[in-house]
Amino acid sequence: MNSPRHFLQLKDLTRSELEHIFARTRWIKDQYKSYQKYWPLEDRTLVMIFEKASTRTRLSFEAGMHQLGGAAIYLNTRDSQLGRGEPVEDAAQVISRMSDIVMIRTFEQSIIERFAAYSRVPVINGLTNEYHPCQILADIYTFIEHRGSIEGKTVAWIGDSNNVCNTWLQAAEVFNFNVHVSTPPGYEVEPERAGLYGTDHYEEFADPMEAARGADLVTTDVWTSMGFEAENEERRRDFADWQVDTDMMKVAAKDAVFMHCLPAHRGEEVSAEVIDGPQSVVWDEAENRLHTQKALMEFLLLGHVSVE
Repeated sequence: MNSPRHFLQLKDLTRSELEHIFARTRWIKDQYKSYQKYWPLEDRTLVMIFEKASTRTRLSFEAGMHQLGGAAIYLNTRDSQLGRGEPVEDAAQVISRMSDIVMIRTFEQSIIERFAAYSRVPVINGLTNEYHPCQILADIYTFIEHRGSIEGKTVAWIGDSNNVCNTWLQAAEVFNFNVHVSTPPGYEVEPERAGLYGTDHYEEFADPMEAARGADLVTTDVWTSMGFEAENEERRRDFADWQVDTDMMKVAAKDAVFMHCLPAHRGEEVSAEVIDGPQSVVWDEAENRLHTQKALMEFLLLGHVSVE
């Protein structure tokens, strides 16, 4: 039996493979928009394992699998033996014998890596503390839809150097663009945690306005990620000057777009004027989780389907 391909970090796939997925996304999305049935995964089953709460991840994977003709099964670790101490390795061997593909949304990256090591089927990272590759897949595709190739462009990341930031940094190395990162003191990028081995594609800025200056894309995330709720008040104080507002968007490139992986807290990491304004593409970005993930599942299960 051939070893399955997994998508645990963005750099698990090559640039050419990711560009193929983007081409397939465009075609699959067009089919969806024109109500054309496309069921390449008929009789295939996706198991979705959730240890962290979700709206967009569950909806996009579950709806996406149904739209490709397959079935999706939701498992929460609280309601399964995984939540009662069953070893991840044992669960992987059982679940992968009863399904065709698995998506996991959990805490430590090591959990999903241990699962994948014992899985007979492809495993997708739906989010871990370290990475969120499906989100950045959708974000880059959304930029391509609106502005064309991201190669050579500048992305400004404003806020916490979290799992989404880490994945943007990986993507910059894969697609050859630049990331300007501005975090409050004490929240800086940890290159080893981000899986980086050089600084050719990112630069850190103490001043968020300087990070945003001339950027083609400005993006952020909540100040308090899941699992850090106890630090909420401290983080509100620390991040007070790291809000993406209209003044910040004015120093970005004239045609810059704004992204946010959602859910958003207006008045904290982003002003209402920006997220609800003309430069915001957050709703397209959210919808594209559905379409890019359909193309990703098609690729992991069927390989290179010819672009029609």
